[in-house]
Amino acid sequence: MKRREFVASSLAAAVTALASRARAALPEDLSILSRTGKQLILTGAEVSELRAGLHGSLLLRGDTDYEQTRHIWNGAFDRHPAAIVRCADSADIVNAVQFAATHDLLVAVRGGGHSLPGHSVCEGGLMIDLAPMQRVEVDKAARVVHLDPGVWLGTMDRALQKEGFIVPAGTVSHTGVAGLSLGGGIGRLARKFGLTIDSMTGARLVTPDGKLRNVNAQENPDLFWAIRGGGGNFGIAASLEYQLHEVGPMITGGVVVHPLPRALDALRFFRDTCASLPDEAMLVAALQTAPDGSNAKIAAIVGAHCGSIEQGEAAFRPLKTFGPPVKDMIGPMPYAALNGMLDGAFPKGALNYWKAQFLTDLSDAAIRALIAGFEQCPSPMSHVIIEHFHGAAARVPLTATACTTRVTGFNVVIVSQWTDAGESERSIRWARETFASLTPFLAATRYLNYLEDDAPNAAAVAYGPNLQRLRAIKTQYDPGNFFKHNVNILPK
Repeated sequence: MKRREFVASSLAAAVTALASRARAALPEDLSILSRTGKQLILTGAEVSELRAGLHGSLLLRGDTDYEQTRHIWNGAFDRHPAAIVRCADSADIVNAVQFAATHDLLVAVRGGGHSLPGHSVCEGGLMIDLAPMQRVEVDKAARVVHLDPGVWLGTMDRALQKEGFIVPAGTVSHTGVAGLSLGGGIGRLARKFGLTIDSMTGARLVTPDGKLRNVNAQENPDLFWAIRGGGGNFGIAASLEYQLHEVGPMITGGVVVHPLPRALDALRFFRDTCASLPDEAMLVAALQTAPDGSNAKIAAIVGAHCGSIEQGEAAFRPLKTFGPPVKDMIGPMPYAALNGMLDGAFPKGALNYWKAQFLTDLSDAAIRALIAGFEQCPSPMSHVIIEHFHGAAARVPLTATACTTRVTGFNVVIVSQWTDAGESERSIRWARETFASLTPFLAATRYLNYLEDDAPNAAAVAYGPNLQRLRAIKTQYDPGNFFKHNVNILPK
């Protein structure tokens, strides 16, 4: 063979070998769901393109960390996304949205993964996971905090309390602050400082067109109005900004406990006490099984007071003497500890089904119905919770933000929680039947973050009189309903 022919033959063989290795390096084609439920095929090259553009990582089935990442807080949803983008920064969010939009993919967005109706994960689509984004940046001079969308409530509380500040947000420390905020955000100090969204001063939002927009009172004010209570319908929050409030580190808080046979009297006392509470104080009542292993059913009243310790002690002295309680754990305590006190009652992976709605009034008849329902509760992990709303959160006009939880009164939450999948039918039936027994006492208002996955007319009951304005904004920014895996607002 002549030298020229030999060289040409060797080059051809090398090119063939390189091409073969390149093909072998590509991932397999990926079957994934479209936004409309159609099965699509992404080529290995397209998957590689997505992976190469990320500062974070792309997880496919079989990859290390895929199983751990796909699971969310509510174990009732055992879904398998075709792919998971683990975002390291806002650029990753933009890349993921642009890729999903180009290929018309079904998308679910996970922040803290605490979505009660399972919206944090989708079956067969693309999960955009924000959990790796954990920045908490405190600006003491401006009295604001900038948060990444993967930050949990407890992480935020610990960072802020080092500086003597809080943002009123939530009651379980492993809740994601971003998802909580987009739904409104009920916290222990909402009576003094409003809902979480009432302290939100801005956000950076990735909209369905893949643009990263500043959203605040001056820039894109229509979006700023919509994301404060409109859920994840308009984009993905790449960062959020909140006004800070001086509280702590010590406040007055804790719980008093009464045996279930005295629940009627305890809940009457709770109702009557709430009528004269100052803005600094919050009370929540619960019917639950004692966490000490005794299986005793109890009525508990949890309190938080953000004024001086002396004011808190005076305000809660009646709680400590009424009955008297069989257990009194109210006193000075760190604010961050109070916000983590219920963590053990809501463990990750437990199966959950909730029903919640405001009452017209916490009447004696409504109290009796709640007690009767709780007495039939099949799981010691389940609760009946009664939250009292008043003060700053209730004084904000209904149309000032998208959130409609602007009422004074009592919100009842039927929390059915269990671990054995074989108990699912019975546990869900208990929640539904207990909720049905409250029908004569129900008002119209429902809180977005408590809506169950099968809630009828979910958008109408969650957004109420603000729905039409929300639909107009949805039509402007998301006419194709790209962000649909939520309590969905349909474009016009």
